[in-house]
Amino acid sequence: MAGTRGKGLTALQLARLLRGAAAEKKAWDSVVIDVRELTSIADYFVICEGETDRQVRAIADGMVEAAKTKQLRPLAVDGYTDATWILLDFDSVLAHVFLPGERSYYDLESLWAPAAKRRKRAASA
Repeated sequence: MAGTRGKGLTALQLARLLRGAAAEKKAWDSVVIDVRELTSIADYFVICEGETDRQVRAIADGMVEAAKTKQLRPLAVDGYTDATWILLDFDSVLAHVFLPGERSYYDLESLWAPAAKRRKRAASA
């Protein structure tokens, strides 16, 4: 997926940068999911959670600040006010920062990761 990338940063490098920024803010269970073969909306999802709405905002802010160090800014930010699920759209990478209840309810990992596994098994058969 073509997109705005800072100073030679690949989508995977950006995803790892965002995951690292989340870890610095003590995010729980940060994961990077490769969705390149499943959708055209992004190459990777970064998914994590924070214990409170304040922490969820701090994690999102940390991700934005980390991206700024690479001359990147999100194209869009959604959910910041309520802070139950903040979505940061970096074009090739979508970062999802949840409260635990929201993360388990929407369960993006189960929605996207099994489809990737099924597709890889079918391609290798």
